[in-house]
Amino acid sequence: MFKRIVGACLALIVTAASALAAELPAPKGAVVLTVSGKITNRNSTDGVSLDAAMLAALPGKVTIADTPWYPAKTQFEGPLGAALLDFVGATGTVLRVTALNDYAVEIPVADFRKWPVILATKINGKPISVREKGPIFVIYPFDQDPALYNELYFGRSAWQLKSIEVR
Repeated sequence: MFKRIVGACLALIVTAASALAAELPAPKGAVVLTVSGKITNRNSTDGVSLDAAMLAALPGKVTIADTPWYPAKTQFEGPLGAALLDFVGATGTVLRVTALNDYAVEIPVADFRKWPVILATKINGKPISVREKGPIFVIYPFDQDPALYNELYFGRSAWQLKSIEVR
């Protein structure tokens, strides 16, 4: 009897855990971002691969900000970092973001939850080319909170983003 109860409990736990995880749709276009690590949702064995359309479908924001990279206020548009975390079911506390040139920086997940950080895919309404720091550029709301306008957050604003590992 005890073995039957334990077996039933284990089956219930496995079923509940499977229900919490979601299998996401596969990208239809070229993959522009991969997310791996401590995530509950996947569309591949390695994690989540996203194309531009999948990123564009996430809740997003437009930010107009002064930055150290452009001579004038610039309009950035893209999905909210928090929306991406929710989409992949991120459970970690740190993001290791890596650029096309293998530049890597760690960003606390708390940054994406506290501020409307965006993964900019457009500058001034146009898709960001690799030459212009694209296809994805981490942008903090520098004009919303002057405390963000410093070297710490500039360093976390990785451009030419290719992957995120949730740790």
